[in-house]
Amino acid sequence: MSVLGEFREFAVKGNVIDLAVGIVVGTAFGKIVNSLVNDVIMPPIGILINGVDFKSLAITLKHGPDAKSTVTLNYGNFIQTVVEFVIIAWSVFLMVKVLNRIRRLGEKPQPVAEKNEAPGPQK
Repeated sequence: MSVLGEFREFAVKGNVIDLAVGIVVGTAFGKIVNSLVNDVIMPPIGILINGVDFKSLAITLKHGPDAKSTVTLNYGNFIQTVVEFVIIAWSVFLMVKVLNRIRRLGEKPQPVAEKNEAPGPQK
């Protein structure tokens, strides 16, 4: 079989197509969660802690003559990214949990093997 034929066989397998669809859906889901965190979750939290905008939370490490040469440690962006990660991880966990439950419902229960021995003390 030629290399081109092998590649075609590999590319049209269901797993590769499923993976591609998963990446596209995952990217879109990441954008939705990013918007959820930035536009819905963080503003009320900022209001609860005296109007803090998490994107602006930073520690200046070195002042420079202009904004481009000033060095800052942007821990507010890090906090937002951690919140996004937790939401995405929790969502994926719940999705896998539901899929596993559905898969278990579809499986036939295994029959319990009957023992021919009479109950009693073991030797």
